[in-house]
Amino acid sequence: MEMHFIFSDKVVLLFDFWSVHSPAGMALSVLVVLLLAVLYESLKFGKAKLLHQALESMPTLTSQQLIEETDQDSSSSESLPVSSTRLRWFSYHFGQSLIHVAQVVIGYFMMLAVMSYNTWIFLGVVLGSAVGYYLAYPLLSLV
Repeated sequence: MEMHFIFSDKVVLLFDFWSVHSPAGMALSVLVVLLLAVLYESLKFGKAKLLHQALESMPTLTSQQLIEETDQDSSSSESLPVSSTRLRWFSYHFGQSLIHVAQVVIGYFMMLAVMSYNTWIFLGVVLGSAVGYYLAYPLLSLV
């Protein structure tokens, strides 16, 4: 394995079955890696949007309401049913956690693809990140 960037149409990416031996295969592989990078950037947008929705759905409590709620919780000896606010927060948090796991997995796949030291694959990741950022981040202003 070469330890410097090379221009080649022969490479093994991520798994043994993803072995590229032709220019057409390399073009298809670059497209797949590019789309992975766009998906990675889109997941970052989705995670930010979910966080915004979670914060927006939470009621804003005053200090006095927080004190009363704490006093109520400490004076009650039996367990209270889970409030809808906490359940909603948990569902948003669970969704964010799933998106985070997908983001980490895709990020590591892209890193390992770049570590093939194939210049075409590297350019696909860079271009995909640029396209994903260009497409996803203007949408943040709509949130």
